[in-house]
Amino acid sequence: MNRRLMTAGLMTCLVACSGCTATAPDADSTKAELDRFDRRLSELERRLGTTAADQTDTDSRTPAGPIRSLTLRLGSEDDRLRLYWADGQTSDLLCTEEGQKTWACG
Repeated sequence: MNRRLMTAGLMTCLVACSGCTATAPDADSTKAELDRFDRRLSELERRLGTTAADQTDTDSRTPAGPIRSLTLRLGSEDDRLRLYWADGQTSDLLCTEEGQKTWACG
């Protein structure tokens, strides 16, 4: 009885799968899709390259120049990341706890 049930299940599976046919993708259409993708990628790279070069940082709160050091203060009333700039200025980024031992500052 158990063997008949297994055989019937196997036959049902084979009949169901016999309608499935695997066809190889058309090489010409695949090449055409890759060419379209390559053109789109090149266009996006070109756009990003020109816009990134044209944009300047107009935020007057950000000092120009390198960062000398950083300090991170957690567990206090004002959790923050402080940036010390080479020109003597400081910037504070407020920090919040996002989850288990994960903090986001900015």
